[in-house]
Amino acid sequence: MSVSTTSPAGADGVRVVTVDHPPVNALPVSGWYELADAVRSAGREPGTRCVVLAAAGRGFNAGVDIKELRRDPGHDALIGANRGCAEAFSAVYACEVPVVAAVHGFCLGGGVGLVGNADAIVASEDAVFGLPELDRGALGAATHLARLVPQHLMRTLYYTSRTVTAAELLSHGSVWRVVPAPELMGAALELANEIAAKDGHLLRLAKAALNGIDPVDVRRSYRFEQGFTFEANLAGTAARVRDTFGKEA
Repeated sequence: MSVSTTSPAGADGVRVVTVDHPPVNALPVSGWYELADAVRSAGREPGTRCVVLAAAGRGFNAGVDIKELRRDPGHDALIGANRGCAEAFSAVYACEVPVVAAVHGFCLGGGVGLVGNADAIVASEDAVFGLPELDRGALGAATHLARLVPQHLMRTLYYTSRTVTAAELLSHGSVWRVVPAPELMGAALELANEIAAKDGHLLRLAKAALNGIDPVDVRRSYRFEQGFTFEANLAGTAARVRDTFGKEA
């Protein structure tokens, strides 16, 4: 598991947090906490005025490491994943400065939780977003998908486990720009630089103000959803569904 934080040349006040966990950036429990710590640390730095959240490899994020859950005969891994995801999503939402998500490839499950809590999203043309939770014996992150698409579309996507493209999200106004894959980081840094050109103190006040007027408390809403994930596990439903997922892998 690798989470790195860099300061790109020519991007004053911008910090880039990059996740790299092959093969598909499906994060173990420790990875969610590591990501949360990196985002919080980047946002706390006095000179930071914008954080870019990015990923290396084949896709942005494939959610929770299902194999880690399968290896645990009890519920410790599930509880850890629930808490770790909540910490990472909250770190993005509560980051003291705006967060721009740079999304390529697949953005699934926990990936939607991350970008749904970001302040802005720049995506590559190959990016797809979705919550395959019902196919994986889980629930959650509808809170964040509802920040990307209208209510009825969110419900349809959730029930079917279908994905939407970056172009579709652009049409809904939740993605700022869609660009060819090689141009993704350039486009994300362009937006981040424009944000970072503002006064740092005012940006932090603006972030706190915008969070304060949110109509939905995303942290409480997500934790409410997670309670049903745990109920599904206690009932044995989650394990039965999860055991049918990815057997060919």
